[in-house]
Amino acid sequence: MGTTSAPVPVKLIAGVLAASDRLLAEAAAVMAQRFGAVDALSAATDWDFSAYYRDDIGAQIRRQFLSFERLVGPGELAGLKHITNEMENCWRAATGRRVNIDPGYIAATKLVLASTKDAAHRVYLSDGIYAEATLQFASGSFQPYVYTYRDYAAAEVIAFFNAARRDYLAQLRVLR
Repeated sequence: MGTTSAPVPVKLIAGVLAASDRLLAEAAAVMAQRFGAVDALSAATDWDFSAYYRDDIGAQIRRQFLSFERLVGPGELAGLKHITNEMENCWRAATGRRVNIDPGYIAATKLVLASTKDAAHRVYLSDGIYAEATLQFASGSFQPYVYTYRDYAAAEVIAFFNAARRDYLAQLRVLR
């Protein structure tokens, strides 16, 4: 029989979709107030990977990824998703959400995202929240799965998450 142990802290990240660069910046500022300093921001890019968010956000969707300096426990992910869902209401319009925030974390071997939607590759956490291992770290880089969202599999996004992982591993060395 195995014995339990406390999990290693993980690096909080977020993927943000918004109707404008101004809203991306506002969302980053609100998250920094709640979760602590942002230690890396990806470039803001156009997002056109699907039509799923167009009714809410609009035809011109911008995408940005963030990583946070403060490490968290992986067991906090469901609660963090509830917090980001509440944050999205700051920018809600009559048409729906103008900002979508997907929190997750980087661990040494994977990138995990939180979701309110169930799927065959997702595991239930609690309070209506599921977890998805979106990327695996293998052969020196993050690698997508067949179900990984296409934007998370893009080369520049993988490069951003690889850099965040390097920062995370440096943070862990300081903790030990």
